[in-house]
Order: sequence, then C-alpha cells, then structure tokens
Amino acid sequence: MSAYYYDYPPPRQRAPGCASLWPWLFVFAALGFLLWYYWPHTQPGVVNVPLREIAPQDGYLPEELANRRVYEKDKDSVVGIDSFTLRRRMGSRNVTEIPEGSGSGFIWDPQGFVVTNFHVIQHADTAEVHLADGSTYTAKLWGAAPDHDLAVLRIDAPESKLKPIAVGTSKDLWVGQKVWAIGNPFGVGQSLTTGIISALNREIQSVTNQPISGVIQTDASINPGNSGGPLLDSSGRLIGVNTAIASPSGASSGVGFAIPVDTVNRVVTQLINDRKVVRAGLGVQLAADAGARPPGRSGALVTAVLPRGPAAQAGVRAADLIVGIDDKPVSSNKQLYQVLAERKAGDKVRVRVQRGEEHLDIPVTLAPL
Repeated sequence: MSAYYYDYPPPRQRAPGCASLWPWLFVFAALGFLLWYYWPHTQPGVVNVPLREIAPQDGYLPEELANRRVYEKDKDSVVGIDSFTLRRRMGSRNVTEIPEGSGSGFIWDPQGFVVTNFHVIQHADTAEVHLADGSTYTAKLWGAAPDHDLAVLRIDAPESKLKPIAVGTSKDLWVGQKVWAIGNPFGVGQSLTTGIISALNREIQSVTNQPISGVIQTDASINPGNSGGPLLDSSGRLIGVNTAIASPSGASSGVGFAIPVDTVNRVVTQLINDRKVVRAGLGVQLAADAGARPPGRSGALVTAVLPRGPAAQAGVRAADLIVGIDDKPVSSNKQLYQVLAERKAGDKVRVRVQRGEEHLDIPVTLAPL
C-alpha cells in the first residue's frame, strides 16, 4: 500500500495564556462604552447643575400673616363684574353684546344682593357677576344712587355660594391705619393690595357732579377694575368702597379714594328696601348767595319755609340763619346738605338757628324730599 502525505503548514503555536485576555478586553470595552454613554455631556455655554435643596421656612412676618388672614376671610365675598351694552346690526335682528367694562363688587347678604359703584354699570344694558369659585350669574339692577356712586345688583345664586362681607364703621378711622383692598384690576382676576389711610374727610365728585363727602384716601394700589371693590380693616371688615383714583395716566399713583362705609350702609339699605334713595329735608329754601348772610356770620340762610313742611310746623322762619344740626356746626349751604345726607326721613334733629341776636334750638322731624 502506498502512503500519501499532504504538505500542510504546521499548526500555529499560541502563546501560553493569550486566550484568557479576550474576555477581559470585552469587559473593559463595554465599561468604557457605558461610561461614555451615561457620563454628562456638556456643550460650550451649557451648564448642568443639580436641583437645589429646599431651605426650611423660618417663619412668617406678622404683616404677612395679617395679609393672609384678611384675604382668606374676605376673598369669597368679593366678586368681579363685567358689563355689556346691546347693539343691533344694521339690517339684522341679531343683537350683539359689546363689552362695556369690568369692575368689582361684594356680596351684601345671602339674598343675592351685590354692591358696586354706579359708574361700573352706568352705561350697561346687562351685567355678569363672577363669584370667587369661578361661577358666573346674570345680574339685575336692583337700585342705584348716582349721587353717591353706588348701585345694588341682584343675582339668583344658591345661598351656600353667597358669603356676605362683614361691615365695619368709618367714624373711628385714623390716618396711618393699615388697610387692604381686594378687587379685579384690569379684569385680570381677584387681587389683594395693601396700604394705609393717607387722609380722611376728602371730597370727590360723583358722576352727577354732586359732592361725596367724608371720603377715605388711601395709598393702596387702586387701578381700573378695582372700582366697587371693598376697602378693609385688619379685622377684614368693610370700611369703604373703592371708587376713584387721582392719576393722569389712569393707573394707580398711590392716591385712591373710597366711599366711607357709614354712607354705604345707609344708602345700600335704602336701595334694597325702597330701590331708591329718599333724601331727608327740612322743607326750606336757602339763599344761594353767601353774601346775603348778615355780615360776619356763617350758616345757611333760610329765604322761605315751605307751607306744612317740617320746618314750618316746628317754627322755623324765613330770615333764620341755620348754624347747626344737633352737635354739628353748619357754616354754609353745602355743609347743611352734607349733615342732612347722613340722616333719613323720620329722624328727629335739633336745628340751631340764629334769629336776630337770639339763638334757638328747634326740634324738627325730617321729611322725605
């Protein structure tokens, strides 16, 4: 038999231990890839920082707590008001609501009565009231007192949604007292501002150009849309209705005015009960010219007494000079009107008159004008 031999190259000899390095090389390559993949990659101009730790609250300042207390107490009593006018397109029967403006107001009682400024709804045909919970109701005009720039609306809302505002008094306010205002500035929604009473007994003009006396001046930010909202004291009580600002630009300049709550309380009560304001009077005519008064004397000069009027029945005469009502002095016709504006028909007052050289105190029961 023949033997066959094949000329194959001899097998390659491997270095001892070389085969065991490959798994390690694979492991190192995988680790390097993972490290590259998960390592934060930065780009020029980009900084990656971790979230900061939240520092503990050390407590709140007393004024911060006061702000929160007043707001939480009264926010549900304050409303936003949007007014609309109705326009009919030419050649069409369709009526369109045109936004007239926005303002603020507050809930007076659970029967759905809402108080605001008269000028907020003055030119409106319809109005909507937005409660703090976001619900909206169509409002009806219940009564208005343009001379006092006050109006009462009524909405048909569940009593559970109506939180009446607490009513304070304006007779014992003082300059420097802290105040809060809640309203709907620029229609953006409910907002809180703070300030102080800057002055008292200011006088502003109503939309009818009648003077509103006893007005509160404040430096709390009052802007368009705040009109009709409440001015509050530190107890969260109503002390005024924000009604005007002194500003050439129409934005807050730190000089705002509020109708005092004692006037608001009296006028609103009449509007709800009678749907109008009934002025109380003496039943006299007064000299329009201050020069008609006796030289060197001040007061309101009576030129005529209305027959069967309260003054005539009490014994007031023409040519009497009225110098006081109860404990309040009267130096002019304007001051007499201001004093009588604080009274209502049926009130009994003591009219102090100067008749010649004699001073008389005459009791008079005021009658509706």
